[in-house]
Amino acid sequence: MAFVDQAQVELKAGKGGDGIVSFRHEKFVAMGGPFGGDGGHGGSIILKVDEGLRTLMDFRYNRHFKAQAGGNGGTKGMTGASAEDRIIKVPEGTLVYDADTGELLGDLLENGETLVVAKGGRGGRGNIRFATPANPAPEISENGEPGQVRNIRMELRVLADVGLVGFPSAGKSTLLSVVSNAKPKIGAYHFTTIDPNIGLVRLADGRDFVMADLPGLIEGASQGVGLGFEFLRHVERTRLILHLVDMSGIEGNDPYEQYRKILNELKEYDPTLLERPQIVVATKMDMPDAAELLATFKKQVQADSGLPEVPEIVPISAIQQNGVNQLMILTANTLETAAVPESYHLEPETTAEKIYKFKEEKPEFKVEWVADENTWLISGQAVEKLFAMTNMQREATIMRFARKLRHMGVDERLKEAGAKNGDDVRINNSDFVFEFSE
Repeated sequence: MAFVDQAQVELKAGKGGDGIVSFRHEKFVAMGGPFGGDGGHGGSIILKVDEGLRTLMDFRYNRHFKAQAGGNGGTKGMTGASAEDRIIKVPEGTLVYDADTGELLGDLLENGETLVVAKGGRGGRGNIRFATPANPAPEISENGEPGQVRNIRMELRVLADVGLVGFPSAGKSTLLSVVSNAKPKIGAYHFTTIDPNIGLVRLADGRDFVMADLPGLIEGASQGVGLGFEFLRHVERTRLILHLVDMSGIEGNDPYEQYRKILNELKEYDPTLLERPQIVVATKMDMPDAAELLATFKKQVQADSGLPEVPEIVPISAIQQNGVNQLMILTANTLETAAVPESYHLEPETTAEKIYKFKEEKPEFKVEWVADENTWLISGQAVEKLFAMTNMQREATIMRFARKLRHMGVDERLKEAGAKNGDDVRINNSDFVFEFSE
């Protein structure tokens, strides 16, 4: 299965059911009055974490999701059936953003955790709700509220305790295959690993942790060079970094220069990554020149005051399994005191303090002249929602619609813009046209 860690989908929550106009007609019940019920609520779209998923592959080809509409109200004051919510399963570690605004909506980490990403519309009110002493038999009802339409962008960040970083062919996949049950692809060429691999490491003393093998980084990865940039985000949730440095010297590469370049890429991507615990692992120590290169590497690192402090450089040979067990014990010991990074769980921005003002603010809307149609166009969320919830089949509800537009200030705004009696006015996203009258 391909590893997909980014996806964008379009969501459309269910519309609320329509309220109805109905009157009580029963023998021996004089002046029965209004009896129309409310519509049911539309279904919401909810993301739910499923621990069995590991990628966003399900969203590669299925990018449109809809929830069902609520049922219409009934006579005898009966409320219509509310629609079931649409549940969409996502893997652990999924960040959810509004694709249009960039706002973080939620960070889903725990199995079973849910997030409402598109809210279903409420049911429209039946005429039983509009009865007043002045109008005991109203012929007014509402259509259901439209469901929320939203484009979301999902980004998966692997949940792992330990992240393996290093240049291509540094031995990351080999180490993961030796210490865990993972079966990553291993080859004698660069970029064998093109997807993150995850394995569970279990020690003889009962301790365990999750290790992630990330695609090899090269110089310029933080600016998008190579494959590393696509997967650097997965390092952000790790508590410990194992930095693998190739000591084989087969291709004439300088271990010290490779070590510096990887540190620089991590710093360019996120400077806080260098503040996390890091163990430098000298790999391929079974090669002939490895011991000499390691000695030189240690001297260069100690002499470079610009590098972050490294408590220990651990030499290993994953193929011969020399030093691997000691490395895993050191890793487990370090994890016991490693703090959870702030970037492990991101919280949506919220206002700590709310100020309530008892001042009526009229909703925002826009009035413009459309020369091609010879019509005035009114657009705005509140106006368009009011129109969508107005039952245009009944005169009483049309009159109520006109009163609400006047209360919003639409008539006044049209007059200021130059509208004259008899001019056509259209509501945005509809074919409904009416004549302007002062």
